[in-house]
Amino acid sequence: MEWNPETLQFLSQCFLHTLSPQPEPRRAAESSLSEAADRPNYGLAVLRLLAEPSVDEQIRQAAAVNFKNHLRTRWAPSNEPNAGPAFSPILQPEKDQIKTLIVSLMLSSSPRIQSQLSEALAVIGKHDFPKSWPTLLPELISNLQKAAQSADYASINGILGTANSIFKKFRYQYKTNDLLLDLKYCLDNFAAPLLEIFLKTASLIDSTVASAGDGSPVTLRPLFESQRLCCRIFYSLNFQELPEFFEDHMREWMGEFKKYLTVSYPSLDSSANELALVDELRAAVCENISLYMEKNEEEFQGYLNDFASAVWSLLTNVSQSSSRDKLAVTAMKFLTTVSTSVHHTLFANEGVIPQICQSIVIPNVRLRDEDEELFEMNYVEFIRRDMEGSDLDTRRRIACELLKGIATHYKKQVTDIVSIQIQNLLSSFATNPSANWKNKDCAIYLVVSLATKKAGGTNVSTDLVDVQTFFTSVIVPELQSQDVNGFPMLKAGALKFFTMFRGQIQKPVAFQLFSDLVRYLGSESNVVHSYAASCIEKLLLVKEEGGKARYTSADITPCLPVLMNNLFNALKFPESEENQYVMKCIMRVLGIADISSDIAGPCIGGLTSILNEVCKNPKNPIFNHYLFESVASLIRRACERDASLISAFEASLFPSLQTILANDVTEFLPYAFQLLAQLVELNRPPISPSYMQIFVLLLSPDSWRRSSNVPALVRLLQAFLQKAPHELNQEGRLNQVLGIFNMLISSPSTDEQGFYVLNTVIENLEFGVISSYMSNIWNVLFMRLQNRRTVKFQKSLVIFMSLFLVKHGATNLVDTMNAVQANIFLVILEQFWIPNLKLIAGAIELKLTAVASTRLICESPVLLDAAAARHWGKMLDSIVTLLSRPEQDRVDEEPEMPDIAENVGYTATFVKLYNAGKKEDDPLTDIKDPKHFLVASLAKVSALTPGRFPQIINENLEPANQAALLQLCSTYNCTIV
Repeated sequence: MEWNPETLQFLSQCFLHTLSPQPEPRRAAESSLSEAADRPNYGLAVLRLLAEPSVDEQIRQAAAVNFKNHLRTRWAPSNEPNAGPAFSPILQPEKDQIKTLIVSLMLSSSPRIQSQLSEALAVIGKHDFPKSWPTLLPELISNLQKAAQSADYASINGILGTANSIFKKFRYQYKTNDLLLDLKYCLDNFAAPLLEIFLKTASLIDSTVASAGDGSPVTLRPLFESQRLCCRIFYSLNFQELPEFFEDHMREWMGEFKKYLTVSYPSLDSSANELALVDELRAAVCENISLYMEKNEEEFQGYLNDFASAVWSLLTNVSQSSSRDKLAVTAMKFLTTVSTSVHHTLFANEGVIPQICQSIVIPNVRLRDEDEELFEMNYVEFIRRDMEGSDLDTRRRIACELLKGIATHYKKQVTDIVSIQIQNLLSSFATNPSANWKNKDCAIYLVVSLATKKAGGTNVSTDLVDVQTFFTSVIVPELQSQDVNGFPMLKAGALKFFTMFRGQIQKPVAFQLFSDLVRYLGSESNVVHSYAASCIEKLLLVKEEGGKARYTSADITPCLPVLMNNLFNALKFPESEENQYVMKCIMRVLGIADISSDIAGPCIGGLTSILNEVCKNPKNPIFNHYLFESVASLIRRACERDASLISAFEASLFPSLQTILANDVTEFLPYAFQLLAQLVELNRPPISPSYMQIFVLLLSPDSWRRSSNVPALVRLLQAFLQKAPHELNQEGRLNQVLGIFNMLISSPSTDEQGFYVLNTVIENLEFGVISSYMSNIWNVLFMRLQNRRTVKFQKSLVIFMSLFLVKHGATNLVDTMNAVQANIFLVILEQFWIPNLKLIAGAIELKLTAVASTRLICESPVLLDAAAARHWGKMLDSIVTLLSRPEQDRVDEEPEMPDIAENVGYTATFVKLYNAGKKEDDPLTDIKDPKHFLVASLAKVSALTPGRFPQIINENLEPANQAALLQLCSTYNCTIV
């Protein structure tokens, strides 16, 4: 794109129209710009437009945003799969010109355009700095020094903002030699100028405050922003390790840091906006000193006492306003780091811990207006923070983390003090429950938040209170309150306590409260009915010490109709239409309860109605997963118990499933196929015409194009192959199925699914039906073995050959393989079957392959031939290894390389439904013990030619396997003669 007046006019008009409220001119302009962006020098032309003062500021702002986004997609276009549409990259000559112009243009622009260009510069820097842009840092430093001489803080902050963006990589990237070389380059060039501008600005702040009696906010604002940016750059440059320059100049840095934590600036404190600026600087300082405390403790210890005192003092004076949360949180994190370090003795002085508890912890744990507002207005975010532990950056959680940190070394003192605080809070509540309910909430929160969870389990414990007593006296009265809508935050706290300590609450006590939990599902508060549902769901998972479930179907059957009714009604409350906690509870109850037809009917109706709604716009994947699990669980438990329900379920579900298939609801297709597989498996032949229509769709190659659908489609295909084997041999369907097998087996990412299809065909069709196809099947498998063998593929091949043998005999196996190429069977046996047999894992697979291999050496003429004695011995050696050694000693599988190319253009993933899982079929139900089968078969075959086999065993089996075989013979009283 050539730069001339016509280009300027064209771009100006386009950017103007992108701001139009009318969709037509806006879309036309966006289309023109998108087309122009593919032409060379487009980015350069937009950058030059930004430099034209005659162009309206709004147009230039729109152009600046466009320029930034243009660089994001085209400076270094991603070659990764699923990276979105491909863009033509910016050519190197244009890149060089952009890099020449951008810094000076950014510094001369208005603040809004400057911020966009700073981000654009960071995009370039991410890919090119420093190696491909060696002039950037010298140019920034030169401009920084010029701007500092004239105290031009608009430019200074623009440069520091850019430096902050390009140095951030030192915080997040792994430490490598390349990263450390880049860091050294930045330190060598930027560390000194950074300290220089930091100290100069500090001096300016001091003189402004001194000369103007606190200083003017207008004057101080850019100075504080400059110091904040310097602090963030300090954090980036110090993140990997302590640089020598910063260690040498630690006194200057720390002196200023301490000043910002201890000095007040009244002219800025009077306005919330100005105070936020000071707080952001103080929070940045707290992050820096926390970093030094964690990584450079020895060098930092001389400054620690002063900083601990300064932070403590700061915290006692920080108000509860949400605008000051970041400062409060970062300050408490610093004290927490100190409390768990070797310098914890700072907390040992008399009166320190009580004072921290009284003046820092309790004020920050108490509910604030903001918490109540979040509870009422955004229940999902409230629960995410409160129940799911994503509140690590909230005052409540950090205050408790501080107490936990101090308790690391002063457990008894913390326990005693907090226990007294809890009793005081509860006493205060008792004097006036309506007015002082927040005190009780605070007491419950302290107990819950300071509880310790046992590693690897769900059990929690606390030393603050006796759980049973606290539960009975504090929690139960809340749960038994008849008003489910009164004091909802207190009710939520009580439900959370019950949920957390569920393992310690004795069954008779908990069971008495079950009806109350069911009642609370009717609370109008989204949080309360979510917590009630979560509590019921978690209770049903509680196990006794032996692993037996504490609560069974018998416990919930009496209240099941009311429970299910309340759960479905809870989903009708505003904002809870897709409440994942309620749906998870429905799933859990349906998985445990005895489902009668009286319950099943309303449940399938309710679930189908919800399914029809979410099909219109799937937006909550967790809710949707639990919804489909609930349907699968209901099908499994109700229909297996009462087959007469199948037709009613089909009538309810089929329209919904057909909607998913017809409208190509991508997110739900894998679920739909799994549910259909369940329903097919429950049917008795002959399969109805409605299912056969789906079978036709299933055999279409188009259905298999999305990799996320493949496992579910295979699961459905297996169901059809098992239930409709006769239909499979009609209308060319077997050819289509084998075509699907061929497609799946060709890729390492789907070959296992291909074997599932093939194994199901072999298992369900007579040999006479499949014999004419076997040469083609072996050819496909051998070709794949030759071109791209993996451990997983070879193991799957051994399992397939074993299944073929036990279903259709050793002779058919050997003959069909040798029909492809003379004597290839022994080659495959030696190179693949024998070495991979010992890698087989899984109880059914182990029995299948061991029995098949035993039958091979004891029944197949090929292996009983004297010429095959070595093959016979080596095969037996592998069988004994498989049967006598633990799995972990045998299997040492290499991780498979993912086949990334298979997933191009589609990012959805397959999610398995636990409740729709396929039952593993044992093809050898008549054989119980493969070890006994081995030695009995060997005894029988050796009796035909006495003296022959002991010699082969002695020559081919490892000594350990010879001993193991002898032991097996002794155990089962069989003799190899």
